Amino acid sequence: MLIRNFFGHLNTILKHRHMVMRHCFKAGIFRRGLLHDLSKFSPVEFIPGVLYYQGSRSPNEREREVSGFSKAWMHHKGRNRHHFEYWTDYSMKTGTLDPVRMPDEYIFEMFCDRVAASKIYKKSEYNDRCPLEYYNARKAKRDIEPLTAAKLEFLLHLLADKGEDEAFRYIRKRVKNIKKRRNLH
Repeated sequence: MLIRNFFGHLNTILKHRHMVMRHCFKAGIFRRGLLHDLSKFSPVEFIPGVLYYQGSRSPNEREREVSGFSKAWMHHKGRNRHHFEYWTDYSMKTGTLDPVRMPDEYIFEMFCDRVAASKIYKKSEYNDRCPLEYYNARKAKRDIEPLTAAKLEFLLHLLADKGEDEAFRYIRKRVKNIKKRRNLH
């Protein structure tokens, strides 16, 4: 069973990573695609991934059920800026840990990640509404900085309503505008 889990988990993360890379390339964020999820190959993430592998959902969910938390997820979110959970800091006003705004390039990578994850786990049941439905089903339990949430939701709705080509076209235009602004400074 461990050998099956090893190869099942390895295959899942490789397929996911390559799919995110393809999406990032379509979106014009090549560097983000190349760097995506490299921490998943570290022992602290890979070993629990094998131990809790199920094939139909993230092993982190099973690790949480068994242990009460996911050590792999805590490591992952602390090293990967495309997760909104990475973007928290202590507020100068409240003194509490609050979400902060994500830069657009990481929002775009997060979008690519969510689309790829939906495709990997939904398989033949995937359609362009799946990432939005997954997001909406968990929205009330998540604390995302409002502008970050609005930008991600816009992209998810664009995907659901107009399809992948239009969503990636929109992101490419935004990436070009960001690069132009950087070159002006």
